[in-house]
Amino acid sequence: MEVMANALTVLTTIALGLSAGALVTEGAVLIPSWRSLQPDRFLAWYREHARLLFKFFGPLEIVAAGLAVATLALSWVARAAATQLLILSAFLAVAVLAAFPFYFQKANASFAAGAIVPDRVPGELRRYSRWHWARTVLAVGAFVSAVISLLSVGSTPAG
Repeated sequence: MEVMANALTVLTTIALGLSAGALVTEGAVLIPSWRSLQPDRFLAWYREHARLLFKFFGPLEIVAAGLAVATLALSWVARAAATQLLILSAFLAVAVLAAFPFYFQKANASFAAGAIVPDRVPGELRRYSRWHWARTVLAVGAFVSAVISLLSVGSTPAG
C-alpha cells in the first residue's frame, strides 16, 4: 500500500506543479495584459474568453486539490513517510480551490457579464491581482510541500 501511496504522491506532485505553474503564468502574463487594456476592451476580451479560462483553471485546480486529499488519505492509511508535509500540501491545495467561491467567482462573473462600471475596472483588477498572487503563493506552497514529501520518502527508512 505504501508503494501505491508513493505513486499517488508523484501524480499529485505533477498535478500541483501544473496548477501552480498555470497560476504563475496567469499572474505574470494574463493579468498584466488585462491591466494594460482599456476597461471596455478588457471586459470584451474577458466576456469572450471567460468560459475557456474556467474550463482550463477549474478542472486543473479541482484535480490538484482532489489528488492532494486522496494522497493524504492513502498515505495516512498506509502510514507512509512525510504525512505531515502531505497534510500541509492538501490544506494549501484546498485553500487555493476555496478562494474561487470566496472571491473569484463573483469577480469573474462581473467581468464576464460586463456588470462592473468601466471606471471601476482598474481598481478591481488591482484587487484581483492581489487575490490571485495570494492564491498563487498557496499553490506554490502546496507543490513545494509535495516535492519535499517525495524527497523525504527516499531518504527515510520504511517502517
